[in-house]
Amino acid sequence: MRTSASRRRATHFTLFLALACAAAGRAWAQEPPAEPAAENAALADAAEASAEPVAQPRSKALPALEIIGFDFLLNRINRHYGSSRDDYDVSVGSIRRNLRSGWGVDDDPFRINQLGHPYQGSMYHGFARSAGFNYWESLGYTFAGSAAWEIAGEKTRPSLNDQISSGVGGTFLGEALFRMSSLLLEKGDDVPRLWREAGAAMISPATGFNRLLQGRRLDTIFASNNPAYYSRVQFGLMGTAQNVPGSATQLKRNEAQADFSLDYGLPGKDGYHYRRPFDYFSFQATASSANVFENVMTRGLLLGNDYEAGKNYRGLWGLYGSYDYISPQAFRISSTALSLGTTGQWRASDSVLVQGSALAGLGYAAVSTVRGAGERDYHYGVAPQALLSLRVIFGDRSSLDFTGREYFVSGVNSGGPSGHDNIVRADLAYTWRVHKQHAITVKYLWNRRDASYPDLGNRTQSRGTIGLFYTLLGHDRFGAVDWR
Repeated sequence: MRTSASRRRATHFTLFLALACAAAGRAWAQEPPAEPAAENAALADAAEASAEPVAQPRSKALPALEIIGFDFLLNRINRHYGSSRDDYDVSVGSIRRNLRSGWGVDDDPFRINQLGHPYQGSMYHGFARSAGFNYWESLGYTFAGSAAWEIAGEKTRPSLNDQISSGVGGTFLGEALFRMSSLLLEKGDDVPRLWREAGAAMISPATGFNRLLQGRRLDTIFASNNPAYYSRVQFGLMGTAQNVPGSATQLKRNEAQADFSLDYGLPGKDGYHYRRPFDYFSFQATASSANVFENVMTRGLLLGNDYEAGKNYRGLWGLYGSYDYISPQAFRISSTALSLGTTGQWRASDSVLVQGSALAGLGYAAVSTVRGAGERDYHYGVAPQALLSLRVIFGDRSSLDFTGREYFVSGVNSGGPSGHDNIVRADLAYTWRVHKQHAITVKYLWNRRDASYPDLGNRTQSRGTIGLFYTLLGHDRFGAVDWR
């Protein structure tokens, strides 16, 4: 049996390998060391006493000035080096015009609107969170920062879709990045401080900037309250098994992928409570040689509580916030949503456990064909959606994972022609642990889009891929939580 020190060294190696290779450095993996019962009790008491402790006096002006400065620099960079430079030629006249005009729906490039804008919003959120503000206060800064950019960062008409993706989706993404950055700082005691600070700044640049700016004022790190979490990093190859491209062109049949995923705050751990937004969240990002990002997805519990059902089941339920960006080459979809749902763990036997989530909600989504032939296929709409995620854990030897998602993107509030998209995504993976934290994963991924619009008619696009991956586990037991 490995010692606690050797286990920590192994998990820290997983942590930094994830930072270097998974989704542009937004990753890590670590198994928390066991703690004495007295320390667990102290953590529980601290969680009960304060939902969001404040470590130092906060300056309300600091994150506002940082957001304004960030927007100014981003405007100048886009003005001199961007592809649509005239859009950033902001003047007093353009600001006055935007203040008076109504908000519309723009058709900027999909990746800018649906990936770039949420990441921009995550920076706003990170500035406020790392300055000592809680989630809801930081959401206010994020929403205001996004509105300021729409009015004064560009001279084009303010767009509702950008406000949702930056002001709301950005805070969902930003909180996950802030939590991951803070967890690295909190749990990486065996790693030199310089490396921990650099890794945390890679995950959440706004957090790194504030720690550099304020120095020892931020030595007290955000308290995670010691959640149960499970992370994994995967490297492998995916090949096309089934393909109906529709009007999409230039698809690559084979692609290399690097994937990082983390489940944070898994239910069942004694002394851990869900009093703060994102005390439970799930995050996944996949980088691809075919299209850079195959997906970036996060969902977290905003408001809710934990519960028990007998001695073998523990879970949590409530209102979840989610941001999804999915691009399986043929088409792309992005959604920012609120859902009701539950996450839990059931101990079926001494060696078999089942973890899972079930969510249903409503979002605002965008869909487009990738490199469509002769058409501008780009639609927004209100999107009812659902998710079912299951992991069956077979002791410490293997796990079977399934995640199914469905989005129905209507033409409601789209600013365009009526119509709809129905998108289904299914991800099935079997992971076999070979030695310690090293494993092999076989994965099948299937995506399908059925669209019907007056200007395009009916469209069907689908793609199935199968792949083989090396997997580095952050936990020998695949995230199983034992409360016995």
